[in-house]
Amino acid sequence: MRIIRNAEEGRRTLLARRPLDIEELPMEVRETTFRTFGQELAPEEVVRRIIRDVREDGDNAVRYYNSAIDGAHTPDLRVTPDEVRAAYEALPADLIEALRFAAERVRRYHETQLRGATIDFQQHGLGQLTRPIQRAGIYVPGTRAPLPSTVLMCAIPARVAGVDEVYLTSPVLPDGSVPPVKLVAADIAGVDAVFKAGGAQGIAAFAYGTETIPRVDKIAGPGGLFVTIAKRQVFGDVGIDSIYGPTETMIIADESANPELVAADLIAQAEHDPLASPILLTPSHYLADEVAAAIERQLRTIERAKIARAALDNRGGCILVNDIDHAIDLANEYAPEHLCLCVENPTAYVMKVRNCGGLFLGEASPEAVGDYTAGPSHTMPTGGAARWSGPLGVHDFLKKMAIVNLPDDESEELNRMAAVIARAEGLTGHAHAVERRLQGR
Repeated sequence: MRIIRNAEEGRRTLLARRPLDIEELPMEVRETTFRTFGQELAPEEVVRRIIRDVREDGDNAVRYYNSAIDGAHTPDLRVTPDEVRAAYEALPADLIEALRFAAERVRRYHETQLRGATIDFQQHGLGQLTRPIQRAGIYVPGTRAPLPSTVLMCAIPARVAGVDEVYLTSPVLPDGSVPPVKLVAADIAGVDAVFKAGGAQGIAAFAYGTETIPRVDKIAGPGGLFVTIAKRQVFGDVGIDSIYGPTETMIIADESANPELVAADLIAQAEHDPLASPILLTPSHYLADEVAAAIERQLRTIERAKIARAALDNRGGCILVNDIDHAIDLANEYAPEHLCLCVENPTAYVMKVRNCGGLFLGEASPEAVGDYTAGPSHTMPTGGAARWSGPLGVHDFLKKMAIVNLPDDESEELNRMAAVIARAEGLTGHAHAVERRLQGR
């Protein structure tokens, strides 16, 4: 792990997010994409063509891209009840128990969140009503790493919010199946149906509908580059939750921190993706050196060491800071997806934190537990979006409706003032509409 011993240099380098380069995509993704389209196209154009084809040719286009990109034959795009039953039979009992345990934790957290998200009011003729959206589409990436936790973290908030229909789409394995653990997680989460459509074709199918896959009101869930581009391109025709990039964890630690645990937490983040950002901020030269040494030891024992090392070398590292307050200032500027405070008395710093998706206090609350069983959704803002947004939750599946039911004893003054403003804007039709009410009195 590189150690940057000057904070300003760290701000210019490690904390200066750079855009994703096509060359950073896995070689197999680039080769498959170029082979499918017969020429080297920019990712935006690839996605635009996929969306166009799905809009025009529905299921046939989804099947074609499932085959061309994922190498999968998918004559039936909807997962059948028999496939779900077989998925349960394929999983060990302890995994099913763990998924149910996690689901209950996630459900309880979001039921509590719901109570604060649906406060309706009506007074003096004005009010607000909260209603769930009617149909939500959840996209969950991954086949080799199937991410059942993301199924729970995205689908359960929608279900708790009261969404009428919750659907899920997923990329498929070469045999045309969805990984069993993902199907079991979807069943536990209360998903109404699962569809076989990965990448941009899955997003396009949810945005516009096909013969088999329903059009939804809002799409939620993370994905890779092509999913992210697709969400940008369909936004406006359908709602989206957010734009998610590679995952980020920033750890602020002092000399009280256990270097072995800090190293383990950085590696846990790094093993997600070569483009992940595992970052340590500390005022302690001793801790920085000890964590770097611990990382080297621990990398020898994990299966995804190659991926983790790439992330640590590419977008990870340590920055030495003046003190913990200085570190928090840098964290607020960077706005990480996850911020972990491994310091003495971490609660003393909570009110100083302005920007992060999830705040993890102390070594007993590692971000890795937040990925699975803590309760809040692990689908959190990346790329600095924590400056204006937060984790996926029930509020993402609710919408507000304003109510105007004005009492007669206030209407004269309201109409008169509205007419003055309307005429100042040159909208005389608006002025006439309210002035007619004054004339009728």
